[in-house]
Amino acid sequence: MVQNPNPDQLAPEPNPLGTRSATRPTNPSKSRDSITNMSSRVLFRRSVATALVASGLVFVRPAPGRAARAYGRITGVVHLVALTGTALRSGAYPSRQVNRKTPDAAEIANVVVFVKDAPSDPGLPTTRASISQRDESFVPRVTAITRGSTVEFPNFDPYFHNVFSLSRVMTFDLGRFRKGEKRERTLTRAGVIKVYCHIHSEMAATILVFDHHLYTTPATDGSFAIDAVPAGTYQLSAWHERIGETTQPLKVVAGEDAGIEFALPVVEK
Repeated sequence: MVQNPNPDQLAPEPNPLGTRSATRPTNPSKSRDSITNMSSRVLFRRSVATALVASGLVFVRPAPGRAARAYGRITGVVHLVALTGTALRSGAYPSRQVNRKTPDAAEIANVVVFVKDAPSDPGLPTTRASISQRDESFVPRVTAITRGSTVEFPNFDPYFHNVFSLSRVMTFDLGRFRKGEKRERTLTRAGVIKVYCHIHSEMAATILVFDHHLYTTPATDGSFAIDAVPAGTYQLSAWHERIGETTQPLKVVAGEDAGIEFALPVVEK
């Protein structure tokens, strides 16, 4: 036998979102008011957005990976001391000439300070450097450049020179050339390049080639500074032509100077 349905089960359930029932007639005037109010709110929001853009008050979240990196600076001093504790003043290799025409540069000029574990810079700018041949010597004896830079070798002596290198980083032989002439070479790999002369065996120079910009040569008083160093912990090296690298750990904090000192026990000759 078919039972009559319960009237309560046929009643529509209340709308949980508070919307009007489809079976309940709507008020046309109220609908027009709702549409008008909604249009007003949209126009108001557009006006506010336009005003913020015009006034420069819109804040845009930077895309991931494009946030500005924080940088600090490394400052310090390099002390060159003899084994007795006496500060060194002159160059390392005396000339075989009796009367030297070109005085030696300060020994500190043969030091290069650099961040040993610095990241490689793909957009590294290149430069030009010059190593002269004067009085049977290379001047300067130590040069630091970026990878891809060019070094020229002008001859100021009244006789031939023949500049060459057999270093692992790069080998070359510029051949013989007389006074007033010069040769040049572009160095495309990072590392230490030793340079000599085929004709004058006592002549020697060193070129340090870096694939980053975090290096410098100290001033005559030994002070130095390396700018725009990304925040982090590094190994800082002070390199000298005869003793090689002396390395210390260093932490760089964004917006601050990280201070350090080196004492290099260079034996005076």
